[in-house]
Amino acid sequence: MKESKDVRRLEEVVIRFSGDSGDGMQLTGTIFSDLSAVYGNSIATFPDYPAEIRAPQGTLGGVSGFQVHIGTNPVYTPGDFADVLVAMNPAALKVNLGHIRKDSLIIIDTDSFGEKDLEKAEFKTMDPIKELGLNPDRVVAASISSMVKESLKELQLDNKSALRCKNMFALGLVCWLFDRTLEHAVDFINKKFGKKELIRQANIKALNDGYNYGANTHASAGTPFHVEGQKQEPGLYMDMSGNKATAYGLMAAAERSGLQLFLGSYPITPATDILHELSKHKALGVVTVQAEDEIAGICTSIGASFGGSLAVTTTSGPGLALKSEALGLAVMAELPLVVVDVQRGGPSTGLPTKSEQTDLLQALYGRNGESPLVVVSATSSGDCFNQAYWASKVALEHMTPVVLLTDAYVANGSQAWRIPEYEKFPEIKPNYICNYKGEEPWKPYRRDLETLVRYWAVPGQEGYQHRLGGLEKDNKTGAISTNPDNHQLMVNNRQTKIDNIAKVIPPLKVEGDVDDADFLIVGWGGTYGHLHEAMEKMRKEGKKVAHAHFTFISPLPINTKEVLHKYKKVVVAEQNNGQLAMYLKGKIADFAPLQLNRVKGQPFNVGRLVEEFSKMMEA
Repeated sequence: MKESKDVRRLEEVVIRFSGDSGDGMQLTGTIFSDLSAVYGNSIATFPDYPAEIRAPQGTLGGVSGFQVHIGTNPVYTPGDFADVLVAMNPAALKVNLGHIRKDSLIIIDTDSFGEKDLEKAEFKTMDPIKELGLNPDRVVAASISSMVKESLKELQLDNKSALRCKNMFALGLVCWLFDRTLEHAVDFINKKFGKKELIRQANIKALNDGYNYGANTHASAGTPFHVEGQKQEPGLYMDMSGNKATAYGLMAAAERSGLQLFLGSYPITPATDILHELSKHKALGVVTVQAEDEIAGICTSIGASFGGSLAVTTTSGPGLALKSEALGLAVMAELPLVVVDVQRGGPSTGLPTKSEQTDLLQALYGRNGESPLVVVSATSSGDCFNQAYWASKVALEHMTPVVLLTDAYVANGSQAWRIPEYEKFPEIKPNYICNYKGEEPWKPYRRDLETLVRYWAVPGQEGYQHRLGGLEKDNKTGAISTNPDNHQLMVNNRQTKIDNIAKVIPPLKVEGDVDDADFLIVGWGGTYGHLHEAMEKMRKEGKKVAHAHFTFISPLPINTKEVLHKYKKVVVAEQNNGQLAMYLKGKIADFAPLQLNRVKGQPFNVGRLVEEFSKMMEA
């Protein structure tokens, strides 16, 4: 850390905002993330909130948090531990004890630390700082609630409405602490509360008062800190969440393919935001249907696909289970369909607001019969855009359902994301019937002889009347067939069609010590940032380590066997009990990897990964 007269400079910092579900911590964290991105900082965020709509106020079960990691150089994770914790009540302080460092700066609202508040949070004494073994010199104890109520008296707000602004006071204090001006935060408030003038004024005043409190008292923390931004590649940037990026990727694919985007969906945490976002874009020709259940959601999408649209359905693990029969219909009919599964903790209702990677085998095999399809996964919030686009491209060009696996961590988290140039998107060329050059009359299952992709005849084209359905069809006539040899042929064709996609997808990329690593870390999906950071920390310690991360899982990239057999030791790390490892062992001969598995509903801890990977290397 370099110090100057006015500010103390840091390369990175992790801040965690925490309080009751009604304290506005998610909004506070989002605004601070936005303005950090404006400053040119790299950011990674992690919203962590309870499944209950509103747990009893002040209880441990009702704590909601938002963690943001900002840095001068690229950051890949929201951080293992917070350097600064804003705890709006005793429960938030107690729940987050395991998420902070020993020397972390802690900001508390002393007005929320009364006897009853401490009881609700299950403290045994009236001194929570001492009881938790915290350093009192690192605690900024401010009567935030009282100051906010006094500050907003002139606006004649009732106490309840005034107290809703205390999150803005805390935000102003943190903005002072990290040398941030307030213009962007004020702009955000103006847009959010533009139609509620009194609320707009109150939030802006609380924001400024929090900033001034820090400047006038130095908030027991001395001079402010500054995390320098980097000069970014010119372009338009957004603080992009994974669900929003998924929606944008689908819209970009629809535009590139010249098709109408149709979404048939049923609300389910944590996927619902995709439906919310797409429903805003009717002006772009997007059609959304909120169906009565999961089955209706996918069935409307299959109908839209048959009618010639880029069809999508969104869900989470329990919904994917309900969609399995209809998904088999899409496999049998060989229709393009994108199924977005935002994974959450399970089984059953499980942990609705937490994150896991436990739906992989369900996505690969969770249907009756031999029903192969494509499975892709997103590595980060921003990468959700890329994989939604690729999922659409593969579905349309290869006439197949594609399951896109994201998860609650990348879907709700965000990062500074640069909107890519439209002309750089790869082309999307559906295999329309106009491409058919055969001499025999066209039938529904006439295929491209090289790729085995069937030709897409959109209903309404003269001369191309046809019927599709869930019963097996004759390879030549398209009529219903129970002939055993025909069934074997169709099973083989459907599988080979998927296998052939390996020829056109990107190869598996290896990072780190590519040529001479002693240890290869393998992962998939939203664990990319944690595994990448673990690799870099180990390399700084002088270890030879590489990292390979799967986005395409079915089919596997064409160089998968070569990569996995190249290194002495390979570990597959995933947030399940070994689903990718099992799949790879079944697909790659003589592959017997080490495994690291965690199913806690929380992201990996990078420090713990480094410790366990190092032990594996030394064993």
